[in-house]
Amino acid sequence: MDLSIIILSYKSQKDMERLLPSVFASKGINFNHQVSSSHLTSANCEADKSANYKGGIGRIYTAEIIVVDNGSNDGTYEWLVEKSYNCNNFQQIQNSNTGFAHGNNLGIKIASGKYILLLNPDTELQPDTLETMLDFMETRPNVGISGCKIIKPDGKLDLACRRRFPNPWNSSLRLLHISNKNYNMLDTDEKHQQEIDSVMGAFLLIRKSVMEKIGLLDEQFFMYGEDLDWCWRCKEAGFKVWYNPKTYITHFKGSSSSKVAFKALKWFHNAMWIFYRKHYKKDRLFLFNWLVFIGIYLRLLVFIMVNLFKSKPSVSK
Repeated sequence: MDLSIIILSYKSQKDMERLLPSVFASKGINFNHQVSSSHLTSANCEADKSANYKGGIGRIYTAEIIVVDNGSNDGTYEWLVEKSYNCNNFQQIQNSNTGFAHGNNLGIKIASGKYILLLNPDTELQPDTLETMLDFMETRPNVGISGCKIIKPDGKLDLACRRRFPNPWNSSLRLLHISNKNYNMLDTDEKHQQEIDSVMGAFLLIRKSVMEKIGLLDEQFFMYGEDLDWCWRCKEAGFKVWYNPKTYITHFKGSSSSKVAFKALKWFHNAMWIFYRKHYKKDRLFLFNWLVFIGIYLRLLVFIMVNLFKSKPSVSK
């Protein structure tokens, strides 16, 4: 198996109705290459249309889809079962809402692909997205994690798809709405392939051999921050993280977090502190660490108060 696509769903039926057809329409990808479960058939598998397409480096990639439903309780899981994508390599896992990291880890643990793709349900692929990114990884063995260009529905770049690691300086500038130039790499050309610090968990392609060296997603992070942490550990282990804008996906951002906006605010700020505590705290003075802690949770308090008066609460841009 070349690729395992992990999709973590939370009350995302409408999003999945848009995403899955775009996944099955991928060129150069065969989701139906081998019968993995005797009770499944390939009669209605939309992926068959790509079975004879030769990829950019002259091959067809084999792939599986693993959908983990994170306690939707709105019929999403039942809809997936009823929809029954009759592909040999399509699995569903029903889970309680245990967070982004733990939910994805459930899928990763049963994944058999050489590469693992974390893919948000509120996204839509281009026909060449998977092929282009797999070709990219196949020709760059020193790259452990990669991500493609991610745009919003209005066509603008989702700035989180290429980032420098947050540190006290660039985080302060960004969170105080002074500047996000450093953190979001606005000083580099978004059209150029480049090594970066971190891609985005909405589309994160990792080499399984690298994942086995650095470990699963850190389940201290309930939601947010686990992608940054994974990229940190990837680079720490001597592998590169790259941004490849030769293809793109569309991100209908905030689909899951908007359903639990105030909880998401808490998870977002908790992730900031967990990341800082894990990667910076030991090298900073005690007083400085306390100032960072106070700053993070003072911001949380301010955002809660602001969101009380907004019709559509926001977490982060």
